[in-house]
This record gives sequence, C-alpha cells and structure tokens, in this order.
Amino acid sequence: MAIVDDLINPRGTKRTCVVVLGGRGFLGRSLVTRLLQLGDWVVRVADSTHPLQLDTDSSHGDSVLRDALASGRASYCQVDVRDPSQVIKAVEGSSVVFYMEAADLPKHDFYDCYMIIVQGAKNVINACRECKVRQLIYNSSADIIFDGSRDICNRDESFPCHWKFADMLSDLKAQAEALVLYANNIGGLLTCALRPSNVFGPGDTQLVPFLVNLARSGWAKFIIGSGDNMSDFTYAENVTHAHICAAKALDSQMISVAGKAFFITNLEPMKFWEFVSLILEGLGYQRPSIKVPARIVCYALLVVKWMHEKLGSRKYNLDISARFFHLASCTRTFNCSAAQKYIGYSPVVSLEDGIRLTIESFSHLAKDSSFGNFEGQSKAEKLLGSGKVSDICLWRDEKKTFTCFVALVLLFYWFLLSGKTFASSTANLLLLVTTILYGYANLPPKISSFNIPKISLSWFEISENSVRDFIMSIVYLWNSGLHTIRSLAQGEDWNKFFQVVLFLYFVKWILVESFAVAIGFALVFAFTAFFVYEQYESEIDGLTRMLFSLTKGLLTSYLPASMTSFLQNKGVLRKENGKVVNEAAGR
Repeated sequence: MAIVDDLINPRGTKRTCVVVLGGRGFLGRSLVTRLLQLGDWVVRVADSTHPLQLDTDSSHGDSVLRDALASGRASYCQVDVRDPSQVIKAVEGSSVVFYMEAADLPKHDFYDCYMIIVQGAKNVINACRECKVRQLIYNSSADIIFDGSRDICNRDESFPCHWKFADMLSDLKAQAEALVLYANNIGGLLTCALRPSNVFGPGDTQLVPFLVNLARSGWAKFIIGSGDNMSDFTYAENVTHAHICAAKALDSQMISVAGKAFFITNLEPMKFWEFVSLILEGLGYQRPSIKVPARIVCYALLVVKWMHEKLGSRKYNLDISARFFHLASCTRTFNCSAAQKYIGYSPVVSLEDGIRLTIESFSHLAKDSSFGNFEGQSKAEKLLGSGKVSDICLWRDEKKTFTCFVALVLLFYWFLLSGKTFASSTANLLLLVTTILYGYANLPPKISSFNIPKISLSWFEISENSVRDFIMSIVYLWNSGLHTIRSLAQGEDWNKFFQVVLFLYFVKWILVESFAVAIGFALVFAFTAFFVYEQYESEIDGLTRMLFSLTKGLLTSYLPASMTSFLQNKGVLRKENGKVVNEAAGR
C-alpha cells in the first residue's frame, strides 16, 4: 500500500494519514465522521465488514464518509485483527492508529473474544512497530476497574486495577489495555488509552436498545436497589473528541500523556435511574417506579444463569444482563481532571443535549412505533388470545392490571373467605352496590373545585355485538366439548385422553380438597405465570422438554412389555434407534 503521509492539501500543508480500526462500529463511525469533518487528516477506515455498506437514508456520518471516499480523503480496508498480515496492510503508511471496539464482537464465545480483543491488540502493536507508526490510541473502558461488588466514587487513574472483573469483556479489555500501555516508547511507538464510562448516543447498539427491550417486556418498571446510585455517562461525540485531543497531546505533551490511561466522561454525574427514566420517557415508555431489593435480583440472575447452563439456551445475553445489574445497583463516578489537564479534554456536547439527540435518533424504537419490534407475538400472548385478557395478565397496562387484580381479590374475599354463604354474599354485594349508586346519584354537581360527572345509562347497557360474541363463545365451548367426547369415543387420540384425565383429576382435587384454595391459587397463577413465561419462554420450554424426557424414561422402564407393545401399536409410543419413545410427550 502506498505511503500517504505526503499527500498535500490545497493550502500546502501535510495531511496525516490515520487508521481507525473498528471504524464501522458504534464509536468508530463517530470518530471517522469527526476526523473527516475537521479536514486535517486522510482517514483509512478498517473493519472486518466486507464489502463496505453505507446507509443511504438518514445516516449523516455515512454521507460524510461517502463524499470523502469519492474525493480520496478516505479509503476503506477490510481487516481481521486476528490476522497479522492483514493488520500490517491496514496500518502501513499511517502515523496515527485509533484502535476502537470491533463492530461484530461474538460476546458468547470466549475464545473468539480473546482472539479479537487481546490477540488483536498484540497484532496491532506489532504492526505499528513494524510500520513505524508514531501513535497508537486505544479505546478502553472504565469498566476495567470495577469488580461489580462495591461502589466507585470519583476515582481517578491512580485507582489500581485489581484484576477481578464484573464480566468477561471487561477482563479482556483490561488485558488489551495493559499490552498497549506497556508497549509505549518501544521502537518509537507512543501509546495511550482512554476509558469512557457508559457511552451512549446515536447508533448505540447496547445500552439504549437494551433499555427499550426491558420496557417492551415489562421489566423496565422496576428499580434495582434504592435508586440513588450515581453514574457517569459519556456522549459518543465526546469520546471521539477525546481521542482527537489525545492524538494532538501525544505530540505536544508526550511525557504527561504517553503510556497513560485517562477516564473520559461528560463531567455531569447523575442518578443512574434518572438517566434511564429520561431515555424511556423520551421514547414514550413508562418511568421505572417499583423498587426491588438488589439482593433479590442478584439471586434471580443466579437462577437464570443456572437454567441457561443446564438447558444450553442462548436466547438472552447474560453478560449484558449481569453488566446492567451492576450498573443499576452500584455507584460509579470518575475523576477526569487528568484528561482535562494533560490532553485538553472537555465535553463538546452536554449531557442534556446528548440525551435529546439520542432520543431523536432512536425514534424508530419509540412506543407504538411500527418499527423496531424485536420479537413477534409471544406464546403467552397467543395462549391468552391477544385481547383484553392478554393485556391484563401480561401487565401491558400496569394500572388496569392492578385494578383488576385488586377487584378480583376483594370478590374472592367477599364470596369465599368471609364465612358467609354464596346467596348472602351476593345479596350483601347487591345491597352495597345499590347504596353506592344511589348515594353517588345524590351528590352535588360540584364539590369544592372538583366536578362530579353523572353516570350515563350507557354504562349499564350491553351491546348486541357483545351478547352475540358471548353466545358464540358458549357455542364454541360446547362444540369443542362434543368434539373431545367424540375423539374419546373413537379411541384414536391417546394424547387427548391423557389431557382429559389430567384435567378431570385436577377438578376432582379442587372439589375434594378446598375450592377456596384452588380459586386463590388460580388467581395468583393468572397474574404471574403468563408474565413470567413470556420473559423466560425458551428456558421454561427447555425445562418442560427435560421433564418429558424423564417421564419417557420412567414410562418405558416400569411398564410391562405387553402394555408397552399395546401403546406402541396405538401410536402413543414409538421406537427410535431401538429405544421406545413417548409419542404424546413429543407432540
């Protein structure tokens, strides 16, 4: 690759060629855009994506890059940092290398993460030495000094890294940072590292989408812990500005900057849950309001982790969930005075403006948007019919659900726990409703400054469509029952037979043991089980399959050979590789 350090701009001054490794990632795109807008550099964008794909609609950064590619002020190079020869080809002829986070990091695979982050850092360092690069600036993370067990309050760079980390990525980032800083001033290479805290902004692929997922699933209403923990956040453009400041400072204040790490924040610490509330409210979602002890959430995460390990499910990213738990329950604030003093950093975008710009950029994820639905209709919603019952049992509207739950609990107490007969309870309830309605009708139109609306007769009317739908539901249930009886009479559907037997046994248990206990259990079940199932659908399905497997083993082990043969002939059991399998369980 030709040396491009000697390219001359129209004013006759030299442009420096810089390489942005990870230039198509979240921060990489922002840095490339900023460098091109300043116009002082020729920028080589290097990333694993191939071929280069530019957004054609609303991405301002991609339009800037498109123009720069056309004018020759930018070029693109596909590179795998695990391949030393590709890295050398990417950095050859440059004088500054910005090493950003990879855009497609496989967070579930430790080996690949290690090869990309740690081995990748070794390859980049060796390539910079071989190609005589002057500066290497590494984008690290403030997470590397956080072990997840204690608060960090206004800590500066003198706070030691204990090599005990809250998650795998922080561990690997710490190793890569140590390699970069240790390589300083060896072979003429000057290095430094920046540690931004809680980066967010347009194009964010982690924090904001994760919060929206929480809001859509109903979990964002909970506050972990007291909700008073403070955090430092950093707008993406401020991080890229800090990288450019570090590159310039390595030339002017080499002794104070080279081989050092610097914390980067917006210099405006705020309550973590206030930040979450501003983001969610800006996108039309409800603010978190229900406080849950952090210890309970910790135990729940441990149970979920155990289920993932047993069932081998990877639907949810546990690393991100654990990281969010630590962020949401601990204080993490950092002292950026060293960055201000030595590299001349100060935020160019305030936290308030950063939050506003981020909300505007994620308008496609706003509530009731036709875009950004991460998952289709859940199984729980399908089971409940996707109507009003589904919205209530799945806590789509917390106020409506809570009102229905309280009303049903009161009716449960009134009819089953009060000690009265059903007839007397009904009579007392009608008497109470009559008294309330009569008293309400005699209230004055206005009490103090409150207007008292009158009850319209339409409140008590039942529409013809509602009656028709009710009758059709009864007819449907009756016909379904007849169909079930017909199937049992023909003796062909053993799966249906077992379902009916289990249902009748359950009804028998209710009538014999305690009707009140059964109703109470059903009430709690309706308002909790479907909601929990929707959140952990894959884990519960996997556990169910595991229980069916155990049932199949017990069934084939203890049944007589004649019974096994009979069920096999009837299609209840089948053979697989010489083993008898329960057909009903596999359906």
